Amino acid sequence: MGKPVVAIVGRPNVGKSTLFNRIVGKRISIVEDIPGVTRDRIYAEAEWLGRTFIMIDTGGLEPYAEDIIMQQMKRQAEVAIETANVIIFLVDGQEGITATDEEVANMLRKTNKKVILACNKIDSPKYKDNIYEFYNLGIGEPIGISAGQALGLGDLLDEVIKNFPKENEEEYDQFTIKVALVGRPNVGKSSIINKILGEERVIVSHIPGTTRDAIDTPFEVGEQKYVLIDTAGMRKRGKISEAVERYSVIRSLTAIERSDVSILVIDAETGVTEQDTKIAGYIHEQGRGAIIVVNKWDLVEKDDKTMNIYRENIINRLSFMNYAPIMFVSAVTGQRIHKILEEVDFVSNQHSKRVQTGILNDVISEAVLMNQPSISGGRRLNILYATQVSVKPPTFALFVNDPELMHFTYERYLENQLRKAFGFQGTPIRFLIKGKSKQ
Repeated sequence: MGKPVVAIVGRPNVGKSTLFNRIVGKRISIVEDIPGVTRDRIYAEAEWLGRTFIMIDTGGLEPYAEDIIMQQMKRQAEVAIETANVIIFLVDGQEGITATDEEVANMLRKTNKKVILACNKIDSPKYKDNIYEFYNLGIGEPIGISAGQALGLGDLLDEVIKNFPKENEEEYDQFTIKVALVGRPNVGKSSIINKILGEERVIVSHIPGTTRDAIDTPFEVGEQKYVLIDTAGMRKRGKISEAVERYSVIRSLTAIERSDVSILVIDAETGVTEQDTKIAGYIHEQGRGAIIVVNKWDLVEKDDKTMNIYRENIINRLSFMNYAPIMFVSAVTGQRIHKILEEVDFVSNQHSKRVQTGILNDVISEAVLMNQPSISGGRRLNILYATQVSVKPPTFALFVNDPELMHFTYERYLENQLRKAFGFQGTPIRFLIKGKSKQ
């Protein structure tokens, strides 16, 4: 399953961004003493006691605010709450309970999510007794912290990860191929799913962002089980007017993490955009099987060279993902839609492929003979042994005389040789470079 999601919510100016930055270990959110400064929800990966999770920072909640920005921030926080496995409700321990805190608490009680009450700014013994007042919110036992001074964060995170789903909890069996359709709004993801399924299972409209939540659709073709994960589309932040669209990105990222194969849907009329590149980058970083589907191909004026030119342009723009198959389809006419599941089966197989150790070492040895590593500092890289350590994505440990001598260009050369020998279309390949003394 995907990484658990933790949302920090609370009224403006209680220290949410400071806490977020402390937990993720980077200064990502803007920290200013101005209520409402965090208007966008920020997300990042964090880790505690070996558990990796996604943190979401939100703008402050003012439940009855009439100000448009405050109303948008409220909706943004609601989206974060809907997505989260665990919610940290942050309050100001120096200021005490406010009417807004009470309204936020009322809202959180209705979510049926695990809510942890964190009482911030307890950075001096004189404020320690202040936390008892917050029992009146009816959320549970308050945990006193100081985000600014990093006090009490261990206790808070212990409580957070205690409420995560168990790591081995799987929603579907191991033979089910989980497929995420991701991309910007209005590129036709829901229409593609409808065509694949042959029925209207998800709402399709021409308003970007109609698909609000990730929707799982399990189905079977013959003996093979699938789950199609439809998501709200991602759109570049600066061009979003509707608040809920702006925050659909986190659902798409968690859908990618849950998937075995991620299908990046691109609008044929628009071509590859900066946002498409970012989505593709996340698929690649997460090690998922990848297929690029160019939809609305029926709307493109073309001749016998158009498809090849378009394909070359995609490969140039997404050069880090040149292993991904590219398909040209039309959800409206049904053109090549039936080929998508065939490609999913193929990529899933490649993503799970194992190579015998003996054959692997033969290919690596031959690659080294054809192209010796360059000498660095009077020394040459020597690859002693190779073995595949995992799949999804295929991951190989290379035992060498000195990991420092492995240049990224030579690593890329070895990757190309493995692809030439074994295929691995549609999947990234990972290398673990280990010194000879390490096992």
